[in-house]
Amino acid sequence: MKASDLFVQALEAEGVEYLFGIPGEENLDLLDSLKDSSIRLVLTRHEQAAGFMAATYGRLTGRTGVCLATLGPGATNLVTAAAYAQLGAMPMLMITGQKPIKASKQGAFQIVDVVDMMQPLTKYTRQLSSGGHIPSQVREAFRRAEDERPGAVHLELPEDIARETTDAAIIGRSRFENPRASERSLAEATAMIQSARCPLLLIGAGANRRHTCRVLRNFIDRTGIPFFSTQMGKGVIDETHPLFLGTAALSSGDFLHRAIEAADLIINVGHDVVEKPPFIMGDRPPVEPADPDIAGAARAGSARVIHVNYVTAAIDPIYHPQQGVIGDIADSIERLTAAVAFQAHWDFDRFMTVKARLEAHILEDADDDRFPVYPQRLVADVRKVMPGDGVITLDNGIYKIWFARNYPACQPNTVLLDNALASMGAGLPSAIAAKIVYPQRRVMAICGDGGFMMNSQELETAVRLGLDLVVLVLRDNAYGMIKWKQANMGFADFGLDYGNPDFVQYARSYGAQGHRLAAAGELIPVVDRCFETPGVHLVEVPVDYSDNDRVLNHEIHEQSRLI
Repeated sequence: MKASDLFVQALEAEGVEYLFGIPGEENLDLLDSLKDSSIRLVLTRHEQAAGFMAATYGRLTGRTGVCLATLGPGATNLVTAAAYAQLGAMPMLMITGQKPIKASKQGAFQIVDVVDMMQPLTKYTRQLSSGGHIPSQVREAFRRAEDERPGAVHLELPEDIARETTDAAIIGRSRFENPRASERSLAEATAMIQSARCPLLLIGAGANRRHTCRVLRNFIDRTGIPFFSTQMGKGVIDETHPLFLGTAALSSGDFLHRAIEAADLIINVGHDVVEKPPFIMGDRPPVEPADPDIAGAARAGSARVIHVNYVTAAIDPIYHPQQGVIGDIADSIERLTAAVAFQAHWDFDRFMTVKARLEAHILEDADDDRFPVYPQRLVADVRKVMPGDGVITLDNGIYKIWFARNYPACQPNTVLLDNALASMGAGLPSAIAAKIVYPQRRVMAICGDGGFMMNSQELETAVRLGLDLVVLVLRDNAYGMIKWKQANMGFADFGLDYGNPDFVQYARSYGAQGHRLAAAGELIPVVDRCFETPGVHLVEVPVDYSDNDRVLNHEIHEQSRLI
């Protein structure tokens, strides 16, 4: 058969449902082979957005998302998405075209070495130099993409290879089980947990896997050990759980850090080096509580750490765990659950004090009527309109900190934020992918005006696909996160303000519906009406970030210091 037909059959054998992207002339044989396949082509308006969609599909399903681009500028437009998937541990395959490699007559026109370009951004990158290599290289690409730690892979299919004939056969997926942690490491971890006075559980990005959620919930319920999460570990356990202490959204000084300082043992499940640990190991000055009646204060940095993960810990100056439990995370936690029993000497009083103070602080200003909308009111109202299984996708900006900190996630992968590459422009494409995966759920993209405009053209894609989608555009007419940092670091206000289109008319020009808030109290009724009315809805939300520095720096630090 034609090699491009074999390539598509290999994708089908891997269970590929969607291919996101923009074909070019070098992809025409592949496009023709897709025409009669079971794979649905989702034509996008920019290759970067296609990559964000494929990565998000991989994040939500655990299966490799696939995107397509031509050679040259099409391929280079995938670079940001490659880094997004690689740093975020999202399985994604990028397919790019290329000029004929056996008898090219066009010199260097549009030619860049895409395979070499992708080398530092992927787990695997290859040029297909023969139709006979397609089955093995496609299978290897998918294996690498999905193997722990998941990430991005790339295959280049030159147009002369795509049209050659081959009699190669598809290679099926291998059956395997992840290695299990040793009995000795589990016994040593069990002894450390049971002898600790103030153990604390940390849920990181690597724990955000389908089979891990249930066993972690069982561990928490059986042992009664409080837990907290990193930003990309949000929702692994329902954050309305009475033992949930919070999400590490700020680098330091938040209420949650007072609990971390009081722990003498941290069980770090799924630590990913992309997210720095919200604690620093090693010697630091002692931190004593201002209230001597609050028990459990420990020397900051003195906590021992158990590293529960698929792979051993990469050691650096701030992370060097004393014990590793290395193997399939779900299996390790299940075995620890059977071995660890509640200990009468455990002391969680300080943890619960921190939890109460943090929750009280989050409720402050949650019903503030000021307009433009105050971030705490915005987060609280979005939580009210989203059901437990509703999905919000965040672009990158100061509002990401507010949502990470103040928005309780009830289920895994219902708060899709990027605390790895932290790229702007991913919010809308990620929401499109989420709605494709979960057509019956409420899905909302939450974007700053800066990030939204980086891929706003994908409104047309969402309209063309007939999706029911709500997009909140938070308008402050500036790159707000950087302005906050600029002011906080003592720099003059310069170079970060811009103008915006009329977002209501902009949405309507794509065939979407546009809405603009005129008061803080309008958000809930407007968004509810949007979800009840089919189609794509953009809601412009003017926001007021003027109190960010007071609340996130001074107020939180001052109040938490008193615990």
